[in-house]
Amino acid sequence: MSWKSLSSHKDTQGTASGFFNLLKRPIEIYVFIDPLCPECWSLEPFLKKLTIEYGRFFTLRPIIGGQLASWNQNKKVKPENLKQAWDKTGCQTGMCCDGDVWLENPVSSPFSTALAVKAAELQGKKAGMRFLRKVQEYVFLEKQNISDEEVLIECAGKSRLDVEEFKKDLHSEAAKKALQCDLKLTKEMEVDSTPTIVLFNESEEDAGLKITGLYSYDVYVKVLKEMLQKDPKPAIKPELEDFLQHFRFVANKEIAVVYDWSEQQAKKEMKKLVLKQKVREIPVKHGAFWEYLG
Repeated sequence: MSWKSLSSHKDTQGTASGFFNLLKRPIEIYVFIDPLCPECWSLEPFLKKLTIEYGRFFTLRPIIGGQLASWNQNKKVKPENLKQAWDKTGCQTGMCCDGDVWLENPVSSPFSTALAVKAAELQGKKAGMRFLRKVQEYVFLEKQNISDEEVLIECAGKSRLDVEEFKKDLHSEAAKKALQCDLKLTKEMEVDSTPTIVLFNESEEDAGLKITGLYSYDVYVKVLKEMLQKDPKPAIKPELEDFLQHFRFVANKEIAVVYDWSEQQAKKEMKKLVLKQKVREIPVKHGAFWEYLG
């Protein structure tokens, strides 16, 4: 496997455009994330929008990309510093991450959380993604210790997983092996920070393209189109209520990004749905979240 970094992608020219079998989805996107990384949480609005607009062209593969060393690092960093960093990220990105968790209810074992995500994935990729999202909500919004087994089991139930199966898988060799595979892939692709996205097309000759860190949405679109070697139009967005019904619990920031609104406009649209008793606002430390009631 080889790849080019984002900084060099402007110099690469696409070869002759091939025929893409859309049933196969020509692009694979590896998203290297850490459940405890606030910047990974901040990527959520862009991933939602990319999937809605261009998901017909790619398969998304979330990879637990935290380094064991960095997971242990959290124990060495002062809780006050972690709190400050999380609160700052939440304010800057509009995706709330309440740093008070590090003072009130710190995550004791990031490794256990990562293992739980792989255990959930044994029930299917979509189940794993639902579980990961729920775990992120629990730590960033509800200040829960997401390495506590009872909390993880609660997340599994809320994510519509088979809870008994999840309990068995939580300590299974299969989950441990899956996590080791993710960590091996992280090393092979020289991913040393999260979030990192690596895109591959179906041509084995072409290098993959690696994007490290957070960028504006148009950068991800530009890179995807470069990998496709064509300029497809974005798909039509779903009606707001259909979007909410599908995702059930979303940040005001996610709605704003997906629908190309300001956060004020997104809030205004959501207030209309509150009056219709379709949604309710969930108070969080930074920004706003909405729960669909239908």
